[in-house]
Amino acid sequence: MDIVDRFIKYARIDTQSDENSTQTPSTQKQFNLAKEVEKEALEMGLTDVSLDNNCYLMATLPANTKRDVPVIGFIAHFDTSPDMSGANVNPRIVKAYDGKDIQLNEANRVVLSSADFPELLHHVGEDLIVTDGNTLLGADDKAGIAEIMNAMQYLIDHPEVEHGNIRIAFTPDEEIGRGADHFDVEKFAAQWAYTMDGSEVGELEYENFNAASAKIGIQGRNVHPGYAKGKMINALHVANELIALLPAEERPEHTEGYEGFFHLIGLSGTVDEAKVSYIIRDHDRAMFESRKLLMTETVERLNARYENRITLELKDQYYNMKEQVEPVMHVVDYAYRAMEAVGVKPNIKPIRGGTDGARLSFMGLPCPNIFAGGMNFHGRYEFLPVPSLRKASEVIVKIAELVAKEA
Repeated sequence: MDIVDRFIKYARIDTQSDENSTQTPSTQKQFNLAKEVEKEALEMGLTDVSLDNNCYLMATLPANTKRDVPVIGFIAHFDTSPDMSGANVNPRIVKAYDGKDIQLNEANRVVLSSADFPELLHHVGEDLIVTDGNTLLGADDKAGIAEIMNAMQYLIDHPEVEHGNIRIAFTPDEEIGRGADHFDVEKFAAQWAYTMDGSEVGELEYENFNAASAKIGIQGRNVHPGYAKGKMINALHVANELIALLPAEERPEHTEGYEGFFHLIGLSGTVDEAKVSYIIRDHDRAMFESRKLLMTETVERLNARYENRITLELKDQYYNMKEQVEPVMHVVDYAYRAMEAVGVKPNIKPIRGGTDGARLSFMGLPCPNIFAGGMNFHGRYEFLPVPSLRKASEVIVKIAELVAKEA
């Protein structure tokens, strides 16, 4: 099966995760794709194929060499983002993109334009897979699944390419931050792995944010406004004070590269009670701790003013995988050289977010992130250049080959 057909087949299967669900997987429909991929893995002859009750699928491509080669792994995720519908995805291919606007949905006037998305112009002349303007595409991360499965089929069909045991895994609920929750690192039994979950062709990432969430509860004191002097404590105004005390220039819309931020993601309430939610991000661990301290001190400052009516729940979410990957930088070097070998210019850059690989790295499985090729994830303007899809699969094959040659 051609990799494009494989991706389109996966993209049509709705696997949207649900952040409000407490079960794993968060949506049972993720099993629909998992069972299809399980079937394909068995048909192509992979071994140790297992799909567990939490929707984690693992399999092995057995080594075709007697040499002692490290066991490596490749990982992608089944689910698509809750940000936009993943139902009734209807991909289409724009042949030899000419640089002009792409009409995604004429009835709803949805246009994919280089004026809004300049990265389109990096792919003039290439075939692009786009949406019909009503849903996301799902290249995050069904492109990754297609690339891994295509690479396994290629290695089976080309036994002249020497490789060791290769482990593959596909996980649920990455988009809601739970992709590594039930990942069995011991069962996976790889020395290191790569998530195929990056974006633009050439991306190679082994640094991500340190991440925390902050949930603030504010208990006001509501009395009739006509008789409120000296009595009322308006929870909404206290929430506004909290927001104003944090540095405005350190919001996501003002930061880039290695710069961290405080991101207000929720604000609700009444005079009597309010809730404020933040996420806190920074690549530097010391700066990350300083940001958490500032949040704590800000709440304490307001508590001193408002009779201890404010609560703070501060929770670490994940850490910068750089701490775990730097001691084994050869795993990044293999990916870098593999990209160069297949004609891709590597672009090492920090992730302004997190991946399953970050948590897996701290669970004992060093796990840099490699491009999957898609762009504009999580929305109707998502697109996937076909050459990028193919190159990502070639990189997987080349990594396996390099590791075996240098064993």
